[in-house]
Amino acid sequence: MEIKKSEFVISAPTIGKCPNDNKPEYAFIGRSNVGKSSLINMLCNHKGLAKTSATPGKTLLINHFIINNEWYLVDLPGYGFAKRSKSVQKQLQQMISSYILQREQLANVFVLIDIRHDPMTIDREFIDWLGESSIPFAIAFTKADKLGLVKARQNAEKWMKTLQDRWETLPPYFITSAEKKQGRDEILEYIESINRTLK
Repeated sequence: MEIKKSEFVISAPTIGKCPNDNKPEYAFIGRSNVGKSSLINMLCNHKGLAKTSATPGKTLLINHFIINNEWYLVDLPGYGFAKRSKSVQKQLQQMISSYILQREQLANVFVLIDIRHDPMTIDREFIDWLGESSIPFAIAFTKADKLGLVKARQNAEKWMKTLQDRWETLPPYFITSAEKKQGRDEILEYIESINRTLK
């Protein structure tokens, strides 16, 4: 897939304010500071599309970007950012879960995980929740350039192996680096293959 056009559409505070059409949506979510904005900008080849920030936890709304006028890339708030107040955390949790569980246009969720770290409970709980809720998703490991090819692959395989205690069929996964544009073609091909099945 070639991305010829990517444009910001809306930042929605609730699912009711999301775009009112039937184009498929691909949501990106992960812990704060996982490199989400950088990955989105790399996928779209559009440097300032998603706002990157030195302060974790900046995304507080559901951000829609229209791609090639055919599908939406959706930037969801990060989960598990401790510095937020309990009420803000709860509000974000409700917004994220209502979008993921109720949005009919949602075709796939990409869960972003920093490849440098061992599995964390918060990522695991989120992944298990998606599975229990029958939400289609894939894992995108980020920041692979910080480790090198061999170590990145080993870490990803080790991470996926930990899922085998509860998962019979493992979700697809991609190893990415925003710096090196690694994983870009694979993720876009994956999105295109889903889009084809929806036509």
